[in-house]
Amino acid sequence: MTDRSPQSEHSGSCFVCDSVSNPEAGDAPKRGMSRRTMMQATVAAPIAAGVGLSLSRRAEAAGRGRSTIRNAPWLRNPRVDKVIEAGWVLAVRNGELELLRDASILIRGDSIEEVREGRINVRAQRISAPDQLVVPGFISGHTHCCSGTPTRGIIEGGRSYARPLVLVEALSDDDLDDLTAFNLAELLIGGSTTHVEMSLSLRQAESYTRVAKRWGVRGYPSGMIPGIARLFPIWFRQYDSGLFDSVPDTLKEIAANLEFGRRNNMANNGLIRPQMGPHATDTHTPETLKAIREAALELGNGIHIHLAQSGREAATVKRLWRKTPVQWLEQNGIFDVPVFGAHMGGLDWATDPEILNRHGAVYAHCPSGGGAGGGTQPYPEALAAGMNVNIGIDTHSNDYVENMKLAVIYGQARMSLIKDTNPVAMKKPTIWAAIDGATRVAADGLRRPDLGRIEPGAKADLTTIDVTGPLVGTGALPPEPLNNLLYGHGLSVRHVMTDGLVQVADGQLIVDDPLKVDAAGGRAVQKIWDGLAAEDWFTPTDR
Repeated sequence: MTDRSPQSEHSGSCFVCDSVSNPEAGDAPKRGMSRRTMMQATVAAPIAAGVGLSLSRRAEAAGRGRSTIRNAPWLRNPRVDKVIEAGWVLAVRNGELELLRDASILIRGDSIEEVREGRINVRAQRISAPDQLVVPGFISGHTHCCSGTPTRGIIEGGRSYARPLVLVEALSDDDLDDLTAFNLAELLIGGSTTHVEMSLSLRQAESYTRVAKRWGVRGYPSGMIPGIARLFPIWFRQYDSGLFDSVPDTLKEIAANLEFGRRNNMANNGLIRPQMGPHATDTHTPETLKAIREAALELGNGIHIHLAQSGREAATVKRLWRKTPVQWLEQNGIFDVPVFGAHMGGLDWATDPEILNRHGAVYAHCPSGGGAGGGTQPYPEALAAGMNVNIGIDTHSNDYVENMKLAVIYGQARMSLIKDTNPVAMKKPTIWAAIDGATRVAADGLRRPDLGRIEPGAKADLTTIDVTGPLVGTGALPPEPLNNLLYGHGLSVRHVMTDGLVQVADGQLIVDDPLKVDAAGGRAVQKIWDGLAAEDWFTPTDR
C-alpha cells in the first residue's frame, strides 16, 4: 500500500502499503559434447528437460494437469542425492557471480556439495536441464501471501483495495488456508523459495505458516501490526488522537505476534523464522516501537516494515517526531536487528541512504505493488546510492521472474523519463543487479550467508528456468542467458527446490495436488467476490 497522494508521484503503490486515498501476492554430458549427445547421455531416472521446448508438449502437460514426473518419489525426498545438469548455472566464485556453461550441481541432503563445469561422477538421481539456467531460489523481500489473488483483476480500474482485504478476514480457517495455498503455490511456481512475509493479520500469518510447513517452504512470516481489521482508522485518521488511542490494542497485537513467533521459531528444521511486522512508521509510536524491537531481539530474525512509502508518511513522522521515518527508526533502535523496508518512495535522499547502508538494511522494491500499471518506485535512485535493493513480490502478481523483469524495465523507463529533472542521482538498472538483489543481497540482509548463492555449503534452494524455448529463447542455448530473463515469466520456471526438496517439477507443483489447490483457492476467492457483489462494490470503471 504505497501512498497515492500528490507527494508520492513516481513512488509506486502497494495494497497494504497504501490502499487508496480513501480506504473504503544419469550422467552429465562431458564438455564439448553435442546437445543431442548431451540429452542421450542422461541416465538414472532423469526429469524431462524443459517443457518450454515444445508448445505441443506444454499443451499436453497442461491437458493432463500434472507433471510428467509427478510420481517420481525421490523428487520429494531430500535425503536422496541429486545432481542437476544444466546448460547454464549462475554460481558464485571468489565472491563474484559467474555463469558456468554445461555445469553440474551435486546436492546432498539440504545443501550443495559441489558445483563444477562438466560431469560430476557420483551415484545420484539426475535432473536434466540442458536448455535451462539454474539460479539460486529467489528471495522475495516483501509479500502479503494470502491477499494476492482476492484483488487481482478487480482493482486495476481504480477501485479501492480496502474492502476485499477486509473480507478476507471473514473467511473460515479452512478457506483461508485454501486461499493461502493457491498464492503460495504461485510463489513457488514463479521461482521464489524464500518469503519475507508480512501477512495482513495474525490469522493470515498462522495460515501461511501451516501451508509453508506442509510444503517445506522457507519463510520469515510476521503478522502486520496493526492488522488489517484495525489498520485503516489508524492509518487514515483525521486526528493524531486516533494513533495515540490505538496504543493499548497495538501492544496486545505485538504480544500475540510474539507468542506466535515463539511457538514457530525455527520450525521445520529452521525453515520457519518469524519476524515482527510493524505496518509503517506513521501507524506506530515510541511505545509500540519499543515493544516491537524487544520482541524482534528475542526472536532474532528481524523486522519487516513498510518504510517511508510516501511523502505523506514522511511528513506525518516529521511533524510528530521531528525526524525522517528512517532517522526515527534508528533513534528507536529498530536497526539493531535485520530490517527489510518496502517501497521507500518518501526517503530523504540526503540523509536516509547512509543510515540504511550503515545498518545493512534492505530496500524491498516492489514493481507490481499497485497491480498492473501501479507506478514506479525509486529503484534507480537506490542503486545509485549504493543501497541493498531486493525485488519484492508485494501482491497481485506472484510471478517472481515477471517482477524481476518489471524492476529492470520500469527502472530504466523511470530513469529515462526523469533523470534530467531529478535532483537525486540515478543508476541504470540491469538484469545482473536485479538477480543479485533477488538472491545474495536479500540473503545477506537476513544474515544468511548460506542462502542466495550456488556454491558448496549453501542451502539447496534452487530454481531452473527455460531460457531456450518459445517466447523466451531461440531454440538454441543462449550465449548470455540472464538477458533472456527479460523475456521470461513464471511459466518459464521448470524446477524449484528448497532445502533439497523438489516442490515444482516441469512447471507443476508436486508437493500437493495442483488441481485441488487451484479449485479450492478459486472457491475461497469467489466467496470474497460474492460478498463484494452483494454490497454493489463492482462499480463501473473507465474503458
